[in-house]
Amino acid sequence: MTGNTTLKKHSTLRKQLKKQKLRNNEYYNMQDIFDELHMKACAGKTFRHLMPIISSEDNILLAYRNIKNNDGSKTKGTDGRTIEHYKEWSDEKLVCYFQNKLSNYHPKSVRRVEIPKEGQPHKTRPLGIPCMDDRIIQQCILQVLEPICEAKFHKHSYGFRPNRAASHAIARTQFLMFNGSFHYVVDIDIKGFFDNVNHEKLLKQMWNLGICDKSLLCVIGKMLKAKIQGIGKPSKGVPQGGIASPLLSNIVLNELDWWLSDQWETIKTKHPLTNRANQLKALKKSNLKEFYFVRYADDFKILCKDYETARKIFTATKDWLEERLGLEISPEKSKITNVRKAKTDFLGFELYVVKKRGKYTTRSNISEKANVAIQRKLKEQIKVIQKDTTPRQVNKLNAMILGMHNLSFTM
Repeated sequence: MTGNTTLKKHSTLRKQLKKQKLRNNEYYNMQDIFDELHMKACAGKTFRHLMPIISSEDNILLAYRNIKNNDGSKTKGTDGRTIEHYKEWSDEKLVCYFQNKLSNYHPKSVRRVEIPKEGQPHKTRPLGIPCMDDRIIQQCILQVLEPICEAKFHKHSYGFRPNRAASHAIARTQFLMFNGSFHYVVDIDIKGFFDNVNHEKLLKQMWNLGICDKSLLCVIGKMLKAKIQGIGKPSKGVPQGGIASPLLSNIVLNELDWWLSDQWETIKTKHPLTNRANQLKALKKSNLKEFYFVRYADDFKILCKDYETARKIFTATKDWLEERLGLEISPEKSKITNVRKAKTDFLGFELYVVKKRGKYTTRSNISEKANVAIQRKLKEQIKVIQKDTTPRQVNKLNAMILGMHNLSFTM
């Protein structure tokens, strides 16, 4: 199977998922509302009455359907409930129940689970699993906030966003390395990002995005303060595993995206230039440093053409994160890499450039950590087959091998 064939298959799958989501939205008469919210956000409008939309009958039923189709719908929270708990409920009972919950919201405790890190099975990271009631409520909020936030997010942020994937982030990085000769890569690893998000700062950032519904912000504030099983009420952080957590994390780092972008890529000149080529020509005559960024969740790269620029932006970004967002970086994992001499890890791949016919071209291969994770998953499935030789388990192994094989071709 060729790489092009695999890319087409992945593209077809993404289109199918997009169509399914659109069908669900249209079935519950919510797509026009979401489109209107997006257009208003693009026009710079503020939103002070979002709770009626969030608690509307159609939005609640859509949230329930989306959660029911989610793989995690059978995962229990601290109350032991799964999506099956609501199976026999009528639409009227379901809507009334969640409208009452939203009118006086008090989240249940979050179940704490330690899961092994990818490629580092001896290390774990905490996962917070809200109860099913809270997951459905978070989905109700996510559906309404997403079209508003999408209008404000930067185009080179790729993590946990509609119609975007890790492959897009890697493709953008390779494009900059190949087409722009940005061979100095700044890696900044935020230390325990999800556990250190400042709640008050996050709510202010939402307000600045135009989300000015105080009732909604109160609900989100309570959601962030939900008691964690065995630990207590958190003073900071968002639980990894929460439905709304990826969106909230993107809101936190959106400020970083635009701070970086406005120093070169989207900088406003004294005399507006409609032609991008003319703008770049004018910028290059200035003392400004040329660089671009690519972000996927809390994993991001800053690409520069020379070491001095990379060194300066590394220091500036480190200081900005600490002063503006109260986030520290990991000194051991943060570095500057010359991809002509070494490889840089990004989303499970090692990226670098090699000289070919007098010009540098990009190369990639699966990283060592990702390779270890792949082997571990295959070994675990083989052990399952040793005890259960049914066609279902064998087909699962074959699907895993095929998926991993296809993934290597997409890059």
